Amino acid sequence: MVIDNGADFRMDPKVPLVVPEVNAADIRKHKGIISNPNCSTIQMVVALNPIHKKVGIKRVIVTTLQASSGAGKGAVEQLKEETALIARGGFDNIHVSSANKSMPQQLAYNVFPHIGSFVDGGYTNEEWKLVKETHKIMHAPKIKISATTVRVPVRTGHSESIYIETEKYIGVEKVKEVLFNAPGIVLEDDLKNNIYPMPYDCEGKDETFIGRIRCDAFVKNGLWLWVVADNLRKGAATNAVQIAECLIKKS
Repeated sequence: MVIDNGADFRMDPKVPLVVPEVNAADIRKHKGIISNPNCSTIQMVVALNPIHKKVGIKRVIVTTLQASSGAGKGAVEQLKEETALIARGGFDNIHVSSANKSMPQQLAYNVFPHIGSFVDGGYTNEEWKLVKETHKIMHAPKIKISATTVRVPVRTGHSESIYIETEKYIGVEKVKEVLFNAPGIVLEDDLKNNIYPMPYDCEGKDETFIGRIRCDAFVKNGLWLWVVADNLRKGAATNAVQIAECLIKKS
């Protein structure tokens, strides 16, 4: 039995693509391989699935703010080096001074709206992963999903601004109740005390953190969520371990 964290088998129709909080039942369909989804997909479907089960989702627009660690050790080292160089007053020479140039653009004090390779229509393959993997995991191919993926100068922890249009109306308090009772989710939405999900606070934790929950000001069935998770844990290793735990329980 193999739990694969790469991209090779994710869209193979014979291989289950699993996030245990969402589609643990798909594990039973495995033929020796279970695929672990992309990091940004995992936290999004954990947030979307309880709402979809309650009122249905028609449309999703997501912008991801993905940490440097999602691009590997080289990107983390580049961020550290560039940040140190800027702190020493070397901002003007940053493009030529970084020895650990993993990314094609500056990471420190910058955002880079390009993750993966560009494909047809001006989208990247990272953006299409969010679309296709979400459809497969949630068994909901009719949800219209559009994504923009952005690399940001954060070490660990992906953040996502997610806009949702639901089939039926659901108010903010009901959304909070649904999410509070869903597995794997921590609700942090205390605006008066500035308590909401942030990558720094979520690093090293296994849950998906959700806050800034609000209705769209102009669209009756529109909702906004802010979703953060540790991309190295829930976005990769933790999800794989949870799949293994599900396998043991079902054996």
